[in-house]
Amino acid sequence: MATLTKKELTDRIANAMKLKRVLVKNLIQRFLDEMVAELAKGNRLEFRDFGVFELRVRKPRMAQNPRTLERVPVPMRTIVKFKAGRRFKEDIQKSAGPKGKGDRSAAPSAARASPPPT
Repeated sequence: MATLTKKELTDRIANAMKLKRVLVKNLIQRFLDEMVAELAKGNRLEFRDFGVFELRVRKPRMAQNPRTLERVPVPMRTIVKFKAGRRFKEDIQKSAGPKGKGDRSAAPSAARASPPPT
């Protein structure tokens, strides 16, 4: 699986739109800064057909250190949750297709459906 960096994204957009890289870089950074600022205010971000970003609060809980088996308190945390939009999901399904490792839909059910060898 490849990773796309902000610099690579900037270069792609700059080349596609025939704009200066520094302008595109500043635009992308400003967009990201605005997203963070709005989420920090507790606002929900909705981009039609792409998805929704919103804050969720995780309650405090007790966890267990797997090495020492010691009980450890985990404090309350605020996390960002992303829910993909309809078109986003459809486009991912079309382009990704079944790849094996991440596709859980066909293999497990087919394995359960077949009878054991005799």
